[in-house]
Amino acid sequence: MELTKPAEIFDRDVEWAELSRFATDVRQGATLGVVSGRRRQGKTLLLYELAKATGGFYFGATEATPVDSLRRLGAALGEYTGAAGPLHLADWSHAVDALLALGRDRPVTVVIDEFPYLARASRDLPSVIQHALTPGRPERVESRARLLLCGSALSFMGGLLAGSAPLRGRAGLELPVAPLDYRAAASFWGIEDPVLAAQVFAIVGGTPAYRREYVQDDSPDGPDDFDDWVVRAVLNPARPLFREARYLLAEDPDLRDPALYHSVLAAVAEGNATRGGIAGFIGRKATDIQHPLTVLEDAGLVVRDPDPLRSGRSRYRIAEPLITFYQAVMRPAWTALEQRRSADVWRRSQRRYASAVLGPGFEETVRQWALRFAAPETFGGIVAEASAAVITDPVSRTSQELDLVALGEPPFGDGPRPLLAIGEVKWGRTPGVAELERLVRARELLAGRPGLETAQTRLLLAGGKGFTDELRRLAEQRSDVVLVDPVRLYSGN
Repeated sequence: MELTKPAEIFDRDVEWAELSRFATDVRQGATLGVVSGRRRQGKTLLLYELAKATGGFYFGATEATPVDSLRRLGAALGEYTGAAGPLHLADWSHAVDALLALGRDRPVTVVIDEFPYLARASRDLPSVIQHALTPGRPERVESRARLLLCGSALSFMGGLLAGSAPLRGRAGLELPVAPLDYRAAASFWGIEDPVLAAQVFAIVGGTPAYRREYVQDDSPDGPDDFDDWVVRAVLNPARPLFREARYLLAEDPDLRDPALYHSVLAAVAEGNATRGGIAGFIGRKATDIQHPLTVLEDAGLVVRDPDPLRSGRSRYRIAEPLITFYQAVMRPAWTALEQRRSADVWRRSQRRYASAVLGPGFEETVRQWALRFAAPETFGGIVAEASAAVITDPVSRTSQELDLVALGEPPFGDGPRPLLAIGEVKWGRTPGVAELERLVRARELLAGRPGLETAQTRLLLAGGKGFTDELRRLAEQRSDVVLVDPVRLYSGN
């Protein structure tokens, strides 16, 4: 049975459907689910409304000692069950059994939000839950509790069910709650103009919380209001969004050296996508930054994209647009911003915003369009992977960056993998015939690569400001050229 999604929850149809199926499962036996995602994505709202819709139990953990947490949980259970007073929970074994007991008569949703707070204070808690959910144990068999553990510490939550972790094999649901995609974000912000939507998304991304309390429900009132909106909502020290990028790092307990992690993020924001480039930017050896990169990756703040054309090579990018904006625009002018000279800082930052924030953000949006929204006939197949890559021209001895390399699904057997498209993306410049000729040359270089099928490779050109008339005429005459502008990104396939 699927519960009706509350009107307060925007989008999240897939997540709500999965949670509904889990919570309303009538089969006998307690079950476990794990919900994770970066902060501000709406996990708490989802789970609170789920508990409310099913008459379930919701408990939000806080940073506290085990004794204090057990006391708070006992008080919440006493209130939920209508007991004469708080329940006395001697330890976590008694507490987990008390939670399972809530499902003796019917399926009951039991939500423990911010679970990492409890588990870090009581290291044996995952093992306690593992024991409580042992197959055949009477407390589990006689219960239909649907226990949901939720947390924002991605590295911790990811480890709950991994490898030899105690809860591996115990969970029937593992649900990540990701930021809204760029189209859903535009709808959530109430922005219809695709250029404006791209500009806003490059700053705040798809984090739902940034639309409401973080900017007091302030959205740009059309393209002409964008600059004023940045000054009054993003660069305003009185708005919570102003310090949010700093808090994202400070809140993760695994990021123990903030200065180092800020430097690594600054290097990536400046366009240093390789491990060697990042190391050179911050004055460290490449081997010295592997650990901080791994920690940032585990925390969901950095993404490592393998280069599809060079085995063993990877490129790093920042996963949260607000952090890119902070590192590129805000951090270098932090003192001036705190002195409320935001309008002046924004005027001086236009080029940095365009090159370090909007340009890379637009490139990633094009890749997401190819993966999620482009029709199969656009590229002659379904795009399975889309990333950036670098190729070398042995004739000119120069390297060429490809903003898009779209690969089809791997073939059965040993056949070559279809290279569906290669592309170049420009926000500030209008692509023309010169860009198309570069892609033609790149396709020629890739034609001899073993393991790639390039006979049907399309040439994609994406422009934030449209295309030259000559390029448009050529595209009309050639079936292998795909042109993508903001209108197509936000409404076409």
